[in-house]
Amino acid sequence: MQNFSKSTKIILATLAILGAFFLGIYVDNNNRPELEKVFGLSNKETEVETKADFSPFWKVWNTINEKYPKADKIADQNRVYGAISGLVDSLNDPYSVFFSPDEAKAFEEEIAGNFTGVGMEVGIKDKILTVIAPLKDTPAYRANIKPGDKILKIDKTITSNLSIENAIKLMRGEKGTTVTLLISREGNKEPIEMKIVRDIINIPTLDTELRSDGIFVIKLYSFSANSANLFRGALKSFMEAKTDKLLLDLRGNPGGYLDAAVDISSWFLPNGKIVVTEDYGNDKKPEIFRSKGYDIFNDNLKFIILINDGSASASEIVAGAMQDNGKAKLVGSQSYGKGSVQEAIKITPDTLLKITVAKWLTPNGTSISEKGLTPDYPVEYTQKDFDAKKDPQLNKAVEILLKK
Repeated sequence: MQNFSKSTKIILATLAILGAFFLGIYVDNNNRPELEKVFGLSNKETEVETKADFSPFWKVWNTINEKYPKADKIADQNRVYGAISGLVDSLNDPYSVFFSPDEAKAFEEEIAGNFTGVGMEVGIKDKILTVIAPLKDTPAYRANIKPGDKILKIDKTITSNLSIENAIKLMRGEKGTTVTLLISREGNKEPIEMKIVRDIINIPTLDTELRSDGIFVIKLYSFSANSANLFRGALKSFMEAKTDKLLLDLRGNPGGYLDAAVDISSWFLPNGKIVVTEDYGNDKKPEIFRSKGYDIFNDNLKFIILINDGSASASEIVAGAMQDNGKAKLVGSQSYGKGSVQEAIKITPDTLLKITVAKWLTPNGTSISEKGLTPDYPVEYTQKDFDAKKDPQLNKAVEILLKK
């Protein structure tokens, strides 16, 4: 879902590895291995001035070499990767992640659009591993995994102290193998045990439907690399349908490319209108992302956006931009609140750092990461509704669109 250039921002609600160290200088050279050999870095990269005392690190390094029975079987480079992960862990940010070569490869496969697993986005919410959304037509979707489900165990591993990335590793596996999840769900007194068979996951993008009542529905599942082009095609179909009623369903959409969110918003906003602001705090001037000004619709457009607690990051950017600019009303439940910005940086040719660099603000300055977006028309969708095959959120959206 993203390239690794500096300009590309990652706003997925998924991955995070936790771990320990890097960058030491002005430490006793007699008590540490030669940095260039261990870290594969130049002198310039290792000589970073800091007040931190690195002597405990090197003492532990040498003690491992002297005392640990299998120290000679653990590659120095693997110890370095663990140390770097721990450094990132010290940020206490589940969305900042260091990827070792194998992990970087798996990450790149996922954002390319296919991988093997159960097919759901997860995050840390209230310090609990939580489902953001299952992806359409995946094993998790077919098993009736829901946004907001708390994952208590993955097979025999308790998740209370598990990082997002390690949780994802446990849920991934070969096609046809089974993973058992222990789920806590709101409204259920007891946890639910679910056995899910892994499969190849192809990330879906969108579906369209022209309803008999004249409402044109675009169901957008993700903000992938090609979603902007597909959305343009969906809008072409909408205009050919000769209706003024548009329903954009972002429920269960966990996000993706920032560029796609800006491009999609630009169809509804004049040139220069704010879509989202990237707030770096006091460290850097905010970066404002503005509409490209496609703006093909007049004030006669009746536009509703459906959101729920599975709508995250890029979904929240589009919905927030439409709400704040008065282009659409939001119907549904509170969105997820994944408003932090990650940038992917190549550390070495085969390792990657995904690090939080800023927070997203809606055009009116509301922080998405504080509590998400509040719908103009709050409507809950309960388990009872699901079992009865009712969709009160959709029904409310239809009611509003059909009003004269």
